[in-house]
Amino acid sequence: MGEVYKAEDTTLGRFVALKSLPQELARDPQALERFRREARAASALNHPNICTIHEIGELDGQIFIVMEHMEGRTLKHIIEDKPLKIDQILDIGIQIADALDAAHATGIIHRDIKPANLFVTTRNQAKVLDFGLAKLVSKSKISAASSDGNTAEIPVAQEEHLTGVGTTIGTISYMSPEQASGDELDQRTDIFSFGIVLYQMTTGTLPFVGNSSAAIFNSILSKAPTPPVEFNPATPAELQRIIEKCLEKERDLRYQTASEIRADLKRLKRDYDSSKTKVATVSPSKSAASKASSFKFGIVGYGILAAVALVSAGIGAYLEKKFQPIPEPPLYHQMTFRRGSIRSARFAPDGQTVLYSASWQGNPVEVFSARPESPESRSIGLPRTQVMSVSALGEMAVLLNSQPIGTWVSMGTLARAPIGGGAPREIVEQIQWADWSPDGTNLAIVRDVNGRNRLEYPVGKVLYETGGWIGHPRISPDGEMVAFADHPIQGDDGGTVATVDKDGKHKVLTGAFYTVQGVSWAPSGKEVWFTASSSGIDRSLYAVTSSSKQRLVARMPGTLMLLDIWKDGRILLNRASWRRELIGVFTGDSHERDLSWLDYSYPADLSHDGKFLLFDEEGMGGGLSYGHEGGLAYAVYLRNTDGSPAVLLGEGSAIALSPDSKWVIAQAPGSPAQFHLLPTKAGDARPLTNDSINHNWAHWLPNGKQFVFSGNEPNKGVRLYVQDVEGGTPKPISPEGAHATAFFPSPDGTMVAGLGPDQLPYLFPVAGGDPKPLRGFLTGEQPIDWTADGRALYVYRPGEVPAKVYIVEFASGKRTLWRQLVPSDPAGVETIGPVLITPDGKACVYGYHRTLSDLYMVEGLK
Repeated sequence: MGEVYKAEDTTLGRFVALKSLPQELARDPQALERFRREARAASALNHPNICTIHEIGELDGQIFIVMEHMEGRTLKHIIEDKPLKIDQILDIGIQIADALDAAHATGIIHRDIKPANLFVTTRNQAKVLDFGLAKLVSKSKISAASSDGNTAEIPVAQEEHLTGVGTTIGTISYMSPEQASGDELDQRTDIFSFGIVLYQMTTGTLPFVGNSSAAIFNSILSKAPTPPVEFNPATPAELQRIIEKCLEKERDLRYQTASEIRADLKRLKRDYDSSKTKVATVSPSKSAASKASSFKFGIVGYGILAAVALVSAGIGAYLEKKFQPIPEPPLYHQMTFRRGSIRSARFAPDGQTVLYSASWQGNPVEVFSARPESPESRSIGLPRTQVMSVSALGEMAVLLNSQPIGTWVSMGTLARAPIGGGAPREIVEQIQWADWSPDGTNLAIVRDVNGRNRLEYPVGKVLYETGGWIGHPRISPDGEMVAFADHPIQGDDGGTVATVDKDGKHKVLTGAFYTVQGVSWAPSGKEVWFTASSSGIDRSLYAVTSSSKQRLVARMPGTLMLLDIWKDGRILLNRASWRRELIGVFTGDSHERDLSWLDYSYPADLSHDGKFLLFDEEGMGGGLSYGHEGGLAYAVYLRNTDGSPAVLLGEGSAIALSPDSKWVIAQAPGSPAQFHLLPTKAGDARPLTNDSINHNWAHWLPNGKQFVFSGNEPNKGVRLYVQDVEGGTPKPISPEGAHATAFFPSPDGTMVAGLGPDQLPYLFPVAGGDPKPLRGFLTGEQPIDWTADGRALYVYRPGEVPAKVYIVEFASGKRTLWRQLVPSDPAGVETIGPVLITPDGKACVYGYHRTLSDLYMVEGLK
């Protein structure tokens, strides 16, 4: 409403604050009248806890107010969503109550008491500001009984020009019930608002919250706030009583005057100060004779006394340490109770409401809101949408039409959506991650560009690129850095935690973890918290400083993922149980076959006759082994699809089974990732590659003498290469940006069907040459394999449940639905794949990732 300048009064040689109306408001009669009202109201008050008005003037049609210049901070910035010390609450509260008493005695009702209008100077003097919404009351009065039984005269506000009965004015979260109802106001409306301020100083949060104005009004009118002591155990019982009396919804039950509050706060301060005062006393000597004997005791005696004192001090220190209070254990408050998977969660600006995205009971992902006091979550009407971040201004960054493009990553159209409802506004397509800057004006995003996974902050400014993938980017509290999980291999969640600043300076904070997901900054900005594991999929919560000093914060059974941290240290934590399972579908069978082996079975290849399944185990159920350098590696298995026990072939990630089923290509542990060969019968393992390329996936060519693989050279995007099994230099056959896993050689070995940098399907000649586009594919579909005649491809779209598999013919583009794949229990299943099909279509094995998770709000972790 106003523009405020620091100015110098050259006559009196002092600094003042000069407040004026912007030009567009100076022509608004109501704004002009409120501006004059502020000057009249504040200038009528001469009180040390009310901002002094020196004069009001006008120059060239511009009205201005000359006010007292103060240095300090508003109470809003002092609170910053955390409780204040009891001493500070009482001191500030007494001063504000005194100021309100003075204003009410003069017939002025402020009507907008809130922390933003309460200033605390560098000398800890509280000042009430901004009387722009004040009411100058008439002489009519009502009588009400005060707490001491006496009758108090209360001025009744009667405003004739700007507002009438039925009009609400003020700041919604700090309104009294009578303000929310548009009723006639008296000074007790300020007392209610002051009670909200006391509550916020005590707890760091607001007593009445909601996702919309209507919800907040309903809370003010009908709901009792959570007792302050539940948020702040240090709250004295008397302070809680004072706050609750201020917040009585019926005016007659509320404090009737600010002077009553001031008196109760002063009494509480006196008692509180007295309880803290401890006077150390020493027993005086009983007689002069004792003094004489003490004198004769001499130096030796004093030495004995000194020794006794030291021993006593030591015993005291020991006892103090031994019997000091045991720290309270963290409090885990479960927020969700349905069966399914949670993708993301963030605190809303009120610090109590949680916005999260989940897929319940096998349904598509959508956005829900929840609060700790209620077991029920509420859909906010954004289906197939994933919440990415929530700004301090109350705006969500969401991914519309969010679809998984792998086990760990989803992609959609980035949009801005108001928390209170309303249509989202689209910003950028094909985004994987996003996070708001602290001031809510910029976004950090992650997307694929030119074959590289790219982190941009703000949108368009590239800070970091990788041939792997970037996860969970979070902007630091000062807006200067982005922390993220850096994964070197697409599709695998092993990696490190790193930061990058606005100049693109990249720093790795941790060593390599077996799995790392979930990143957030501590409120202080001095640590990055994350969830990771060096020994299996059960992630724990860690913290690391910018100097790479790492510590364990919390560990429990289950797989944890950190989702958000609030300003007071409360965190949102996802606790999940994971399984990867395998289903076999065979022509002639009356039922599907469960081909899962341990807890995390990942399908890699199926022999052309459908008899052998190559897979690896990536979980804790006995499938883990240690690589040559001591790091964890997956375990490679081969299993007959008739259900016979699986055979452990060796360590690494299972990749491809040779045409004669005698050899397996496996990804060896290490960086950059390389391939090695494992025999399926008798024989020795041997290296297959040894170069600077980071190897992702591979398929044998039908001749069994060559293989085609995906990989990326340092600082380049993923390409497809062909190489001889016996060695030699790999030959690239695609541009950068090819899909890392969705590619398959033709039955004659002359072509490779795969996705190009534009995510569209192409045929890449094995001998080299220009790729040829394919017809009949829909957006988001990937090839599964060729049909036996080499004239069509099996295709499907990852992220759909059920997974619809089609046969697409090259020449005509004709599409035929082959089969729908879905487990009998779809809960927690958002991704089906990989899908393996024999060329004749008589055998199919598909994998799926099931995540059943619960969301917790956790207090007390440090």
